[in-house]
Formats: sequence, structure tokens, C-alpha cells
Amino acid sequence: MVASPQSHDMLQIAAAAADAKGGEDLVALDVSEPLPLVDIFLLVTGRSERNVAAIADEIEDRLLEAGHKRLRREGRQESRWVLIDFGDLVVHVFHEEERIYYGLERLWKDCPVVPVELPTPAAAED
Repeated sequence: MVASPQSHDMLQIAAAAADAKGGEDLVALDVSEPLPLVDIFLLVTGRSERNVAAIADEIEDRLLEAGHKRLRREGRQESRWVLIDFGDLVVHVFHEEERIYYGLERLWKDCPVVPVELPTPAAAED
């Protein structure tokens, strides 16, 4: 199996939202082969609990605005690792310490990386 076009669209919305709130080290993995109910994991790092919460909230808001249905959200209260499940796309927003500790990239290292396209910032005018 390969991630669906809808999953890729959701990924781009989520990645742009994460980037807008200062999300770092964005990595998307195509987990459709080992996980038949999910296409893509998006991993994002935030610098603090407040940043993790802001990133997660922005991703959720933008995907809901685009008409996607959230199935589940976990970890928002502590904001150390927030998981947002939109079915085809599952977003993991980590505090940097949790991202290193849990090492999801290592666990899913056999899954292909999906390119993430971030909006280019407007060039500063002279």
C-alpha cells in the first residue's frame, strides 16, 4: 500500500500549520504498509510545553477548517507528546526530550520518508 493523495494533502496542511507555530525537525513517514488504518505519521518537535500545545492546536484547527474529522487527541494537558489522530494522518508533536527518548524514527525506520513541502517565507524587501 501507498499513502493516498488525501493523506498527502492532509500532511501538507499539517506541516504548514506546524511550521507557522515554530515546529522543528518535521519528518513524515509512510506507515501504510505495516499499519492498514493509517497512511502517514507526521513527527514534529516543539521547544517547550507551550510551543508543543500551540503547534498541536494550530494543526488541529487547520485540518478541521479543511473539513477533516479528528478521531482522537491525547496528551494535550501535559503537552510533552500530543497525538492527534485524523485517520489517514496521525500527528505526533513532541517536546524535544520526549522525541529523543521515544525515538519513533528508529521504531519506524523501515518505512519510507514522505517529502514535506513547507511554504517558503517571503523574501525581505530592500
